[in-house]
Amino acid sequence: MASSSLAMAIIFSFIFLSSLAAANEVTVGGKSGDWKIPSSSSYSFTEWASKARFKVGDFIVFRYEAGKDSVLQVTQVAYKSCNTTNSLANYTDGETKVKLDRSGPFYFISGADGHCEKGQKLSLVVISPRHAAFSPAPSPVEFEDGPAVPPSLTSGSARLGGEFAVLGLVLGLGTWF
Repeated sequence: MASSSLAMAIIFSFIFLSSLAAANEVTVGGKSGDWKIPSSSSYSFTEWASKARFKVGDFIVFRYEAGKDSVLQVTQVAYKSCNTTNSLANYTDGETKVKLDRSGPFYFISGADGHCEKGQKLSLVVISPRHAAFSPAPSPVEFEDGPAVPPSLTSGSARLGGEFAVLGLVLGLGTWF
């Protein structure tokens, strides 16, 4: 009986831990979810992204009117100059979902003429899950539109603490049985 209780506790712990590591889908701009020229010069997609935490495996979702706009994944140089000629990837489907498959910076601009120059561009930083609690953010020099914000206790480090708490709970239960 005791071994089955311990086995159940371990199974539930693994289910809980795997749910913490699950990928997220994050819509550009938050709940409004519109990839378009910002309505105010004080709004920045990059500033919005600096308040979020992106990890390897997450998806960033762009919603826009297909045929009238697009999303280009570009280099840092192309991002700064709004150069649309040599993109790394070009999306035109109206609901673009990009997998953030590595840690580090990602750069996106609108492919519509003049939109990037009017603020329709996004840079974001993806943190590595294994380094989320301990790694500093990349240097702010890398990001002219806004510095990267280091992970806070509400991101990876809190999750890591939760994982250890569950592990401790499982091990503690094992000593009872």
